[in-house]
Amino acid sequence: MKVLIVGAGPAGSTAAYYLAQAGVEVTVLEKTSFPREKVCGDGLTPRAVREIQKLGLPHPEAEGWRRNKGLRLIAGGRTIEMPWPEVSDFPRYGLIRTRLGFDEELARHAQSAGAVVLERHSVTEALRSEDGRVTGVRAALLDESGRKTGDTRDFDADVVLAADGNSTRTAVSLGIPKRDDRPLGVAVRTYFTSPRHDDNWMEGWLELPGRDGRLLPGYGWVFGVGDGTSNVGLGILNSSKEFGKLDYKQVLREWTAGMPAEWGFTPENQVGEIRGAALPMGFNRTPHYSPGLLLLGDAGGMVSPFNGEGISYAMESARFAAGFIIDAAARQRAGAWDSSSTSDADAHLARYAGYVRDQWGSHFTLGRAFAALIGKPAVMKLALRTGMPIPVLMRFVVRLLANLTDPAAKGFEDRVIRVLELLVPATSNTGSLAPSSTNSAVSATKVRVNP
Repeated sequence: MKVLIVGAGPAGSTAAYYLAQAGVEVTVLEKTSFPREKVCGDGLTPRAVREIQKLGLPHPEAEGWRRNKGLRLIAGGRTIEMPWPEVSDFPRYGLIRTRLGFDEELARHAQSAGAVVLERHSVTEALRSEDGRVTGVRAALLDESGRKTGDTRDFDADVVLAADGNSTRTAVSLGIPKRDDRPLGVAVRTYFTSPRHDDNWMEGWLELPGRDGRLLPGYGWVFGVGDGTSNVGLGILNSSKEFGKLDYKQVLREWTAGMPAEWGFTPENQVGEIRGAALPMGFNRTPHYSPGLLLLGDAGGMVSPFNGEGISYAMESARFAAGFIIDAAARQRAGAWDSSSTSDADAHLARYAGYVRDQWGSHFTLGRAFAALIGKPAVMKLALRTGMPIPVLMRFVVRLLANLTDPAAKGFEDRVIRVLELLVPATSNTGSLAPSSTNSAVSATKVRVNP
């Protein structure tokens, strides 16, 4: 079985590693060349660290992997520090690692297992057979400056994995639209030279005070990178009435202008420009399986509506997809299926979507309700004033938001979260929703975020 993966980010490289390690022929097409930057908070929760451990990817602090103890939450004039919970299935530490280094190390890890990674191959469309099954992709070849050379190359495969992010040319070329009934976020971030670069907590601001003390829309973060800089950014959801109407970069400037001067979050200390990206949440592109094609990570909208976390879900979806493909390849080799037909393999791979839904569908349903609530300032203010003074409640909230629960555990918090997820239907990821004729919020987002 031959597999093509579009995109060498966390999802694509993770899937490539598992497939290559199992002896499956796999090629990854990456539109840029490494090292390359990605807009991200650079924070990895224990859920993401677990996936790094499963990959066997070394992450020593001496090589830029900065460990942290947990979350520091700031709101309503209060600051609380919440260590990562002790959960049997997860490590008790998080990491800060810039995507500049993280993505390249993942790609090289996949190569070391035998995957072929072709850089400067920008996939423009998926290729299909007469019956509509995806059979490969077409890629534009880029030069060393990232410009199109005018040459293209077609690649054929038994299975294609779309791991090409929110913009996913692969899925878009097949007419698989974004869903306007699912949450969407926008994040902007930059780096500052700062004495806070060695902070060992992931700091989350649930309210954003400006220089005049007036609250700004959205939530923010300050993550110490450990290399002399801090990653400082903010996000806003489309449940907010301000979504699509603001210059988010200016909001970031106003927020940092109100911070203590000794932190150094000033224009003269800024390293690089302010950059932004969309956060596709709650399965906002479906179906996750079409004959010959599986959507992974951001391409399938697998970002948590609770906290904007996407890396862990990208890597997990990659592990799930690789597992189904490896099993299908083994059955083919064993002669369990008709080798002249794709129907048996397709039926098996179609189970991927249901498996993903079973893993996170109910969690994402709760997250969608949460996203709708926090978009209302009065509700958010009341929740913060009620919850921040109660550490035991905030510990529960952190576990829920970060999805750090043990399904087999009998602890009170685990049981409550299980009950909550049982009470709601799982978010669907097998059908599609026709896009609306206009989507002013998303259009405005693109205009405001991009330089």
